[in-house]
Amino acid sequence: MLTKRENFLETIQGGRPDRFVNQYEAFRILYNPVMMHNPMPNPGDLDVVNDWGVVNSWPAGTPGPFPVHKPETIVIKDIKHWRDDVHAPNTKYSDAEWEPFVKQAEEVDRKEYFATPFAAPGLFEQCHHLGEIQNTLINFYEEPEYMHELIDYLTEFELSLAEEICTHLKPDALFHHDDWGSQTSTFLSPEMFEEFYLPSYKKIYGLYRSMGVDVIVHHSDSYAATLVPYMIEMGVDVWQGVMCSNHIPDLIAEYGGKISFMGGIDSAKVDYEGWTREVIAREVRRACDENGRLYFIPNTSQGLPMSTFSGVYETVTKEINKYSKIVFDQYP
Repeated sequence: MLTKRENFLETIQGGRPDRFVNQYEAFRILYNPVMMHNPMPNPGDLDVVNDWGVVNSWPAGTPGPFPVHKPETIVIKDIKHWRDDVHAPNTKYSDAEWEPFVKQAEEVDRKEYFATPFAAPGLFEQCHHLGEIQNTLINFYEEPEYMHELIDYLTEFELSLAEEICTHLKPDALFHHDDWGSQTSTFLSPEMFEEFYLPSYKKIYGLYRSMGVDVIVHHSDSYAATLVPYMIEMGVDVWQGVMCSNHIPDLIAEYGGKISFMGGIDSAKVDYEGWTREVIAREVRRACDENGRLYFIPNTSQGLPMSTFSGVYETVTKEINKYSKIVFDQYP
């Protein structure tokens, strides 16, 4: 029987996996002092101000935190003066601050798992967290030079963070968040995404790769099928959070071998008050039957090994294990 790590690699490399990769089972998610010093709400917490000055709330029963954008809480009041308002947090911490995180990384059995730091929010999310989504989208059209400046500044922060993470944790995978669309479309046209974000992500993911990261997983629980060529170009190995609206079988047919797809079970279809195991089992079977054994990892679309309602993630895991035995028994 393959280890979880081996089975993951066989799946994304088009080899001979002996079961479905079960959600996040191949990853041990790691954190860092930069994130721990940056206040974020827990479920039910409201109006928590982080180190960027962004106000975030996580209302109970919702999938995650999101910025609170009122006129008085928006960090960037005027994109032309963004430098007056945006101040990146510190990325340099002492060895003593890093010690508990280094210990966690050292305890990962790297024959079984990937040591996988978590990084969020990504560049697009950070832009609209700071500037509000509607204002930010307008600024791409009306003030592109200032948006380029802001993105360059955020990129330098991410590069500094990447260097610190890799130096201290020596990871072999990365789990990076940046939501790029709604359920039905991207927020930016592919051409605009290419202009504003592709160069920066090539730098960021290129640095991680140069410092020993073998697998790059990018989370965007959205429609982003039109951005897959750019994901490949920037070095993404696995797109996590891929929703059914992306027509995943078509993506696998066109891009399998260049990138893999982790998702196919929309969280909204299984993770709700009053959820049932019957519905979860049906969605798991559908996702596995539609998308096959290679270049696909069945997973809810949520961007960490968790669920909004208690027991959902664990039940999805059990149903994947159950159906995996049925499917893979057919393949000697």
